[in-house]
Amino acid sequence: MAKLTAIIPTFNEAHNIVDTIKSVHFADEIMVVDSFSEDKTIELASPLADTILQRKYENSASQKNWAIPQAQHEWILLLDADERVTPELEKEVQSILKNGSEISGFWIKRQNYFMGKRVYFSGWQGDKVIRLFKRDECKYENKHVHAEIISSGKIGILKNKLTHNTFISKEAYLKKIEKYAKWQAKDYDKKIGRITLFHTLIKPIFRFIKHYFIQLGILDGYVGFIISSYQAKGVKMRYKYLKEFRNAN
Repeated sequence: MAKLTAIIPTFNEAHNIVDTIKSVHFADEIMVVDSFSEDKTIELASPLADTILQRKYENSASQKNWAIPQAQHEWILLLDADERVTPELEKEVQSILKNGSEISGFWIKRQNYFMGKRVYFSGWQGDKVIRLFKRDECKYENKHVHAEIISSGKIGILKNKLTHNTFISKEAYLKKIEKYAKWQAKDYDKKIGRITLFHTLIKPIFRFIKHYFIQLGILDGYVGFIISSYQAKGVKMRYKYLKEFRNAN
């Protein structure tokens, strides 16, 4: 059977880290890559993880690309601290390790929860990420936000899902939306010309319509409304921060 390294990036994840590590107990190496947490993340992870590394956080892609080459084993299972491997997904991963595969990596769908409620729609119904991949054949693209794996080989898809416990409160979600908007402003600087009302008014309105009506967020009730509203707010903030970024330069 091929061996597996599980990589878990963290920052202030004391409320998550133990359960996350336990869900990848079958990995041959468990590596926590911490961005100098200020809570008990490291204290709680130390007895459970094989390797703990610390590095100043630049962005998600940079952090992961720095960690991947340091894994001991060919296969990587990369997990955010709010994700869990289900028993069914564990069996599927182990089958791939046992039988071998010429595929370089695999998309894994996510079953999302927000404020303790499962989200069925709101644009999250097709959510998937590449989380199982070969160390020497994959890396993350150079983007500040929503960077995905680029690979020299083929990418497949697994049948079973990750459990993704996103945000426990509206405040936590808005905080991440704001952080992402600041990072996206840098990614969009070369893509966007003059910022107009189309960017600051029309695009946020359309984003709400897209999530709430087109992608059926209305069927997720209050949670769907919050997701749609905050996604629209994130678009508006993106261009606000892009203006500030350009004025500062």
